[in-house]
Amino acid sequence: MQAKETLFADLVQGRAQQFQVPLYQRTYSWTEKQLGQLWKDVLEQAELIERGEKANTHFLGSVVLAPSPQNEATFPRWLVVDGQQRLTTLSLALAAIRDHIRDAQPDEAERIDEEYLINKRKTGSDHFRLLPTQADRPQFAAHVRGPHTEQTAGGSVAAAYTFFRRKLVEAADPAAPQDVFRIEQAITSRLTLVAVTAERGDNVHRIFESLNNTGLKLSQADLLRNYLFMKLPTRGEHIYETYWLPLQTSLSNEELEQLMWLQLVLDGDDRVRRQDLYASQQQHFERGGAREDEIEAYIKELHRSAALFRRLLHPEEEPDPSVRAHLHRLHTWQALATYPALMLLLDRRERGELDSADTARALSYVESFLVRRMICRVPPNSLGRIFQAVPAQLPLDVSVADGLRQVLSADNRFWPDDDELREKIQKAPFYRYGLAPQRKLVLQRLEESYEHPEPVDFAAARLTIEHVMPQSPGDEWLRMLGEDAADGENPKDLHSRLQHTLGNLTLTAVNSELSNHPFERKQGLLQSSHLEMNRRIAATERWGAKEILARADELTDRAVALWPSPLHGVGRAERSRDWHLAHQVLAALPHGTWTSYGDLAAFLGSGAQAVGNHLAGTPGVANAYRVLTSEGKVSDGFRWTSGDEDGDVRSRLTADGVAFTVTGAADPTQRLNADDLALLVADADDQTEDSASISVQTTPKTPGEETRADRFFRQLAADDSPETVEAVRALLARWEELGGWIGHGAGQVTTSAFLMLGKAGAPGRGIWPLTLYPGTGRGGTAQVVFQYLAAREPFTDRGLRLEFLKRLNDLEGVDIPEGKLELHPSFRLSALESDRNRELLGEALAWFRDRWESRNTA
Repeated sequence: MQAKETLFADLVQGRAQQFQVPLYQRTYSWTEKQLGQLWKDVLEQAELIERGEKANTHFLGSVVLAPSPQNEATFPRWLVVDGQQRLTTLSLALAAIRDHIRDAQPDEAERIDEEYLINKRKTGSDHFRLLPTQADRPQFAAHVRGPHTEQTAGGSVAAAYTFFRRKLVEAADPAAPQDVFRIEQAITSRLTLVAVTAERGDNVHRIFESLNNTGLKLSQADLLRNYLFMKLPTRGEHIYETYWLPLQTSLSNEELEQLMWLQLVLDGDDRVRRQDLYASQQQHFERGGAREDEIEAYIKELHRSAALFRRLLHPEEEPDPSVRAHLHRLHTWQALATYPALMLLLDRRERGELDSADTARALSYVESFLVRRMICRVPPNSLGRIFQAVPAQLPLDVSVADGLRQVLSADNRFWPDDDELREKIQKAPFYRYGLAPQRKLVLQRLEESYEHPEPVDFAAARLTIEHVMPQSPGDEWLRMLGEDAADGENPKDLHSRLQHTLGNLTLTAVNSELSNHPFERKQGLLQSSHLEMNRRIAATERWGAKEILARADELTDRAVALWPSPLHGVGRAERSRDWHLAHQVLAALPHGTWTSYGDLAAFLGSGAQAVGNHLAGTPGVANAYRVLTSEGKVSDGFRWTSGDEDGDVRSRLTADGVAFTVTGAADPTQRLNADDLALLVADADDQTEDSASISVQTTPKTPGEETRADRFFRQLAADDSPETVEAVRALLARWEELGGWIGHGAGQVTTSAFLMLGKAGAPGRGIWPLTLYPGTGRGGTAQVVFQYLAAREPFTDRGLRLEFLKRLNDLEGVDIPEGKLELHPSFRLSALESDRNRELLGEALAWFRDRWESRNTA
């Protein structure tokens, strides 16, 4: 047996060879959790390459190889006893890079192919450097051959390839573009592996067990603490009792590690990574001789800084009311990336370099930077780098607050100015970007700007976001929109474009009562609201496109006053990020789906014609041919943008799993609307306000008040037949017989019923396969939360989600396409009127429960 450290490039490059995954191995099973961590590590290594740092490679794990029985002297073949998940993932990442650059740099794409993926002169299965286990071979082979080969739908292999295609587009973010060839270099030459090569007769399975039997790893804080006190032979006990023990008591180990990292950043190290904290701080001390007085001074400084750091974690500990209000909002925003700048401001105030008024002013710039970027849909992926650089970049010739504003206004920081803010408030689907607490906070601040003499206690009020024009409009709403439609836009397109914009959103505690009623009925409820913004909405005579846009202008004026603009005269970056977002979402289109120009435009906050012009004039946009007209037809003006494209669009769509009706239109069930597109690039854990407040409520909170369950069935009966209502009651009773419980949400457009497993009444700890919603003018629906399930065991296994989908599709009238396996598809509750359908759904839910219980009792 031989064991040596190696790199992916060294392992697979060179002469023709093949790595075979034995048939007894499990299939490829990495999910977005593992892929996301790998991608983070790759980007960190790419950044180190950019800075010219050769050390600090990332250890990826082990690979255990044994000679294959099919081995030949001229063509070595190796069995991959351990490490197939890593090798498969890296190969798919390189295939995605190859396809990402294929149009612009075909020679480089061919180089990647020949160096890492294929044996150029071999045919059949020998053509591939890596040969996965048999079940994965068709998908893997299709992706290695290239993006234009016919690929079967689904599977973890396809999901991983799509993940990397999407992340490569995201990495081209104009705010902080990553060079794709540095990413390639990071994958091939910066991820180290331990390759264990066995001889014939060696017990490779024993080797596998030894390498995978690992203990609990020490944190960076543990390592640094141990080092510090080893260097305090005479003063250690006193320093521990006086400074370290209170420090350790006031902060968790995770928080202490974060503080130690922040201390390095404040000292000017704007490139240190948290995982390199111990090594960096150790090197600093060793350069100075690691004297006891130096280490004691460091621990004293940590002890002092801990009180400031706690104000970021617990804003109520900040004594100044204005600073406390800013810190509280940033805490609600979950603005961890800003901590280097916040700590700098609190530290400079502590040292007397600025007062509380200037600290609050500087914090307002940080808040504005975050809020304006979110409203204008600037991706947050570069925030960490921006704020980590602040302490080192702060100019010395101006005040701290003015210097911070200057740094954040610099080129490629993308702090939107007033003109861009106004455009995005009018057009962008605000409700579909950022985190739920962030959206709510923006509306709260706008309400506070009215300075009502009896302001609402937002901490006590149970407010949720309400769409004034509902998400599922009835006929009266569509008739009103028809009055405003122009330039060939129909009422549904107008609704899709405006429904999620800020001008149509407000806060209310009576969300379920407002529901989807006509505007005249909503006016009374809004008029009696304690919120000034609601009374202003109620004062209008109607609520159509003109009124929504007029309110957007009013809110923009308030937003401009609330959140300061960047400095003028500092270089601004090109306005290309909207198209960057379009490229991201198109790269993420699942197999077997398509979208329309109008859907993509509504998602972007743009116009359908502008979308068409951009796609027609921009080569290399992944899946651009899967954007069709609203009727599901290829646009008359469609042209391939790359010279080497061939074949008609319909053939390519068919190869991508898109079906066509007898009229020649793409299957409408496979169409992704603007909301579906938003889910493709959203965090799966950013669920709606409903999921954060699922509860069991068996009795009214006050006499005469109906329970959430009563309200759910009242709303259901208002729009569905008595037969459907009784069928839903039977379904919920069946779920409770299976050991589940029924939770009800408090927010969104209407109330809802969640079919929950897990501890009753414990939000966030359970799992649910379906959410039932009452009628919205067209009948109640059952929503299948596939995107949510994809991040929860055991349903991270795509095969289990696919099996659940197939069982649901056994119901008559239910036909959910496989392309929506990562989304939130739904079917009508009226389908449950059929006894056979209720029986089949009960069997599907019992199967779901059994899979979940087997995972949680294993």
